[in-house]
Amino acid sequence: MFTGIVEELGEVTAVENLGDASRFRLRGPVVTEGAKHGDSIAVNGVCLTVVDLGEQDFTADVMAETLNRSSLGALQAGSRVNLERPMALGGRLGGHIVQGHVDGTGRVIERKISENWEIVKISLPADLTRYVVEKGSITVDGVSLTVVDAGPDYFTISLIPTTLALTTLGIKESGDPVNLEVDVIAKYVERLLGNSAQEPGETAK
Repeated sequence: MFTGIVEELGEVTAVENLGDASRFRLRGPVVTEGAKHGDSIAVNGVCLTVVDLGEQDFTADVMAETLNRSSLGALQAGSRVNLERPMALGGRLGGHIVQGHVDGTGRVIERKISENWEIVKISLPADLTRYVVEKGSITVDGVSLTVVDAGPDYFTISLIPTTLALTTLGIKESGDPVNLEVDVIAKYVERLLGNSAQEPGETAK
């Protein structure tokens, strides 16, 4: 479990194509400190497992399901990424509850630059709109953020200078893809109330 408070702006140093999967080598001196084989590290909001560990970098295997559901497939050597270690029990929950399980992807539509912050508009897949509300929480590329405006097929977020400087959201351009994870509590509530988006006759997966 994560909080969406990015610890480090890391870098992809190598990508190996394995056919129906990929192997990433990522540099992150902060997140690899004290890490061990089998640990989880969130990469742009995607929970990945450490399969090999170097002094300041680690390797993670990314299966086809993850490549299909996230924007990790677009990464290449030199790409910057947001990195976060799992939340430690007894620590402060600085963001919100984040699983590292991407629900879909959106794209940056536009950026409005102000003197001390930026407003970023991001497209929202139709099947996720019901989970996104004004002043609610959403994770964008692993960053816990507050929704400023929730439209029918988009949402906006306000980014402070710290977020712009320390995460990949400061360098994303119009058209760039981003990973989205909605609030898991909203999904559980929907399921418990019997208002699932499952189509009539569709078999639950």
